[in-house]
Amino acid sequence: MTAIRAGQGKGMLLPDRLADRQGDFFLCDIFGALPKDDLASMEHPLFSLSTRPDRRILNYSHNGVEVTVVPSVKGLATLFDKDILIYCISQLMAALNAGREVTRHLRLTAHDLMVATNRETSGDGYARLREAFERLAGTRITTNMTTGGVEATTGFGLIESWQILRATPAGKKGAGRMVQVSVTLSEWLFRAVLSKSVLTLSRDYFRLRKPLERRVYELARKHCGRQPEWRIGMEVLARKSGSASPLRVFRKMIRDMIAGDHLPEYSLQEEPGDILLVTRRDMVVLMDEAGAGPVLKPATIETARALVPGWDIYALEADWREMWHRSGRPRLRSPDAAFLGWIRKR
Repeated sequence: MTAIRAGQGKGMLLPDRLADRQGDFFLCDIFGALPKDDLASMEHPLFSLSTRPDRRILNYSHNGVEVTVVPSVKGLATLFDKDILIYCISQLMAALNAGREVTRHLRLTAHDLMVATNRETSGDGYARLREAFERLAGTRITTNMTTGGVEATTGFGLIESWQILRATPAGKKGAGRMVQVSVTLSEWLFRAVLSKSVLTLSRDYFRLRKPLERRVYELARKHCGRQPEWRIGMEVLARKSGSASPLRVFRKMIRDMIAGDHLPEYSLQEEPGDILLVTRRDMVVLMDEAGAGPVLKPATIETARALVPGWDIYALEADWREMWHRSGRPRLRSPDAAFLGWIRKR
C-alpha cells in the first residue's frame, strides 16, 4: 500500500514558495519554528471565510461557550489574516522550547513572515499584509471561552497593536521597503501560548487556496488529531466552520473538497445520514504488504514528550512514520529506540 501526499499531482495547492527559497541564509530560523495554532480559535469560528470585506456581526454558541465577533469598518479578520497569528505563535513556541523568555510584544522581519506563510513578497503582497494587520487589530471579540485553564468573559482585539518600519529613501515617505513589523498580541492569545494550548499544523496548510479548506483542516486537526477517524454532521460542521452559505451550498462545497482530496494529513468522505467522515492519511503507512509497520509503546511516547516539551508529539510521530515510509519501510530492530533517536537529532 502506498501513501500519497495530499494534492500530489492534482495542482490544487498553491506553489510551495518556502521550498523555492531553501538556499536563502535566513531559512534556518523559519524552519525551526513549526507552524502552531491555538486550540481555542481552531475550535470556534473567530475568522471570516469571505475574501471580500465582511462587516457582519458574528454570534456563535456551542456547549456553553458564547462568542460575538464585531468587525471594524475594514471588515472582519479573515482566515488568511490568521496566518500572521500562526506565525507569531510559532515563533513564541520555538522560543519557549529553547528555554528563552517571551513576551507578547514581538518584532518580526516582514519578509520572513511572508515567506514562512507562503505569501507573495511582491509590492501587492506587502500591501495585503498591512490590510491584514488593520483587520486583526480592528476585529473585536467578546467571549467566555477558556484559554490556559482560565474562563473569563472578556472583550479584546485579535492583536492589541502593530507597527511597520520601512527603509525609506530620503524625501520619499511611505515608499520604502517594509523591513520590520512589531506586533503586540492580546493577553488572551498570549495566555494560550504560555499554557501551550496549541497544536502543530502541516506546512501545507499555507498552500490551501480556499478559506473553507483551511477551516475544515483546522477542525480535522483539532478533533481527529491522532485518532484514525472522526465523524461530524454537516449541519454542525457548517456552524463550527463559520460558513455563511445555505446548508445545501455548504454540502456542495464539501463534496467538491472530497473530490479534490488535497487536504494535508486528512481524507474526507460523505456517509449516509448527512455525515462527514474524516480519516488520517498517515494511517495507511502503518500497514504494508508484509504486515504492521512500527508500533511504539506508550512509555516511548511519554519519553519523547519529556525530550521535547511543548512540541506536538503526535505530529512528530506522524513525521517520523512518513520518513520511515519514504525510506522504503526498512525493518527496525527497535522502533522505540529508532524513534527516540530521531527525536534527539531533531
